[in-house]
Amino acid sequence: MRTRLFVVFLVPLTCILLAFGGAYAWSVSRSIQQEFTNQQLGDLSYFVTRASHALRAGNASLIESDMMRYSELYSAEVYVLDRTGAVWASGGVRPRAFDEEVASQVALALSGRRTEAVHPSLPWAVGDAVVVEPVFDDGSVIGVVMIEASADGPRGQIATQWIWLSGASVLVIALLVFAVWRLARWVLQPMRRVDEAMAAIEHGDMNARIDDDTGPPEMRQMIRIFNQMADEIERVVARQQEFVLNASHELRNPLGALLMRVEYLATGLDESWEADVEKAREEGTRMTRLLDTLLFMAKAEQKDSPFALVDLRDIVVERVEAWQPVARSRHIACIVTAPWPVLSLTDRTAVESALDAVLDNALKFAPAHTELEVSVWQNDDCMITVRDRGPGVDHTELERITDRFWRSPRDQNVPGSGLGLAIATDLLESLGGTVRVAAPDGGGLEVSLCLPGRGR
Repeated sequence: MRTRLFVVFLVPLTCILLAFGGAYAWSVSRSIQQEFTNQQLGDLSYFVTRASHALRAGNASLIESDMMRYSELYSAEVYVLDRTGAVWASGGVRPRAFDEEVASQVALALSGRRTEAVHPSLPWAVGDAVVVEPVFDDGSVIGVVMIEASADGPRGQIATQWIWLSGASVLVIALLVFAVWRLARWVLQPMRRVDEAMAAIEHGDMNARIDDDTGPPEMRQMIRIFNQMADEIERVVARQQEFVLNASHELRNPLGALLMRVEYLATGLDESWEADVEKAREEGTRMTRLLDTLLFMAKAEQKDSPFALVDLRDIVVERVEAWQPVARSRHIACIVTAPWPVLSLTDRTAVESALDAVLDNALKFAPAHTELEVSVWQNDDCMITVRDRGPGVDHTELERITDRFWRSPRDQNVPGSGLGLAIATDLLESLGGTVRVAAPDGGGLEVSLCLPGRGR
């Protein structure tokens, strides 16, 4: 929009300014050149009269003294040529050979025609200004008077005028740019406030609103509709988060009680029911994981988490220790590499939830009697890396592995919902970080949680 306003207002004004400026510059050039030419023609008329007397008397000394004084005063050369075109008097100046253009002017004057109008001496032109006039006696041409003067003077005056005019044009254009910029800023200010409010809502600030009295009447209607839309979005998001949190929390207790009842009933059944009881346990465990996933997703949608300076090494040690029973039951050794503290300004709960999701995914796919490597280190960012020795994924599948509900075709028989890495990605994005997934040499999967350092 701003570019369009600049084009609509600035381009026509600039074109008009350049057109008037160009016309004025040409007019100035014509005026200065005309003044210079008029002066030459006036001097030429004087010398024509004097040359007529000298030619009729056959005495060049009658005019040479005037020609010499004129040359000294005006740095111009005056020549009197006879009817053959030869230099008859030169005022003490050594005669020289004339170029083709001057020779044609002399020939034209000897034919009885007066000098033509001189073109403007533009700043980039070269050469001197030459005017030629025939000398008549009883209607017959008896000679020619020629004045050859340097055009540096008028060219310098024209150049000076053009420089001043160019400077004034640049100043006017700069003022026009500033005026159009201020005008565009004033016109677009309501739209800029709408953009800022939309960006705030996009980053999680659901309380962002715009004053209804902002901008012209046409914008106020749009702003009122925007505020109503933002209110509705806030209500929907709040209801969604409350539902997920409440449902996940309230269902955990009945589910736990149901699993305990299954275990109690299993003690009174014979071995023929063992398969059914085991399936009931697996379904209960799967439902528990689904509820945990819902809680993780609800946390990922919350943007008002408190940020504080935390040591990622403490988080890693604590969460790996919490997952040790699961790792031991699957005969997997967890190795933590964290030789020094790594500090990050972040939300501890969100980092713990993301790390839990990654650890759960790694332990799920790591084969028995293998190692799970967890390391903490820092370069430009703070990094938590989890490396397992499982089947991994193809390089073509790395881009999709963080998508929600995506699972590799060869892992469809492994229990899970395909949300672990997607939850970790959402949590890290809410913290200003990223999740990087790689398929390292030697097999397995390497997932890195990249977090800002303490100074960012």
